[in-house]
Amino acid sequence: MAGIVGGAGYTGGEMLRILINHPDVEIAFVHSTSSAGKHVYDVHTDLFGDTDLKFAAELAYNIDVLFLCLGHGDAKKFLDTNPIPDNIKVIDLSQDFRLVGSRKSEVGSQKSVKEFIYGLPELNREAIKQAHNIANPGCFATCLQLGLLPLADKKLLNNEVHITATTGSTGAGQSPSATTHFTWRNDNLSVYKAFEHQHLNEVGQSLKQLQPDFDKAINFIPYRGDYTRGIIASMYTESDLSDAEALKLYQHYYTGHPFTHVTSHDIDLKQVVNTNKCFIQVKKHGNKLLIISILDNLLKGASGQAVQNMNLMFGLDERVGLKLKATGF
Repeated sequence: MAGIVGGAGYTGGEMLRILINHPDVEIAFVHSTSSAGKHVYDVHTDLFGDTDLKFAAELAYNIDVLFLCLGHGDAKKFLDTNPIPDNIKVIDLSQDFRLVGSRKSEVGSQKSVKEFIYGLPELNREAIKQAHNIANPGCFATCLQLGLLPLADKKLLNNEVHITATTGSTGAGQSPSATTHFTWRNDNLSVYKAFEHQHLNEVGQSLKQLQPDFDKAINFIPYRGDYTRGIIASMYTESDLSDAEALKLYQHYYTGHPFTHVTSHDIDLKQVVNTNKCFIQVKKHGNKLLIISILDNLLKGASGQAVQNMNLMFGLDERVGLKLKATGF
């Protein structure tokens, strides 16, 4: 049994779309203060005919797992005011518990201590299997980490990393803003948070988990794309690896990880949008190793990865409910 808090937003909607069709999950409630009493399909109109669930104003505790699909800062506030029994596993999609210093938190009036494991399966799969609470990674953070972890794993990340990455408008959340307005975003491209995007903290933290002496700069330029979903990141760093060695290293690292696939061929966003997959392309250019990483920011970058984590936590095949179809044209 699963509960969803914050079900009216983009990640909440994606969570519903996955869990409604998950063979091992029953949705006990979908909580939303803004849409309480409405049918889910009144907000997520594509779910008309798929479910008669209504948004609830109250929580229920007859569940095994609770997904927090709330804004950054709101998840911790929610747990402070709504103490969740210790027998319920929590998967938080905000950034509130991702960094090492914030992963253990006293919440609620009884100051129950909740400890969160960083939920990137390609890094922490075994720890996730034993975890009680998960801090789901950020979308940019997932895309960038999956492009760099194999190098850090072999202690081969020894030079500065240069990254340019573009994300769709859904990465900014459902609340409208000047930079998500159609007339501004369409046929447009812009840089934001150059060199200081908040997801860099997650990336650096995970790289040091594998390569503790990593101290080089990660130069990250994020772009707002004029499309709705998907992230494409191009990364390069100096490397002595050959094409064949780099491909072998990456393929070996992701052996046994069913959603991350490595190739030397060109890749594009349509291959991964609407799926829980990440595709990675590696190619040498002189002494530079170019890494292209692509994923769907709402699925592998958010709700899909959260369900993947749930599957691992409950001893299920991590692919269950996530065999999703890309839209090739």
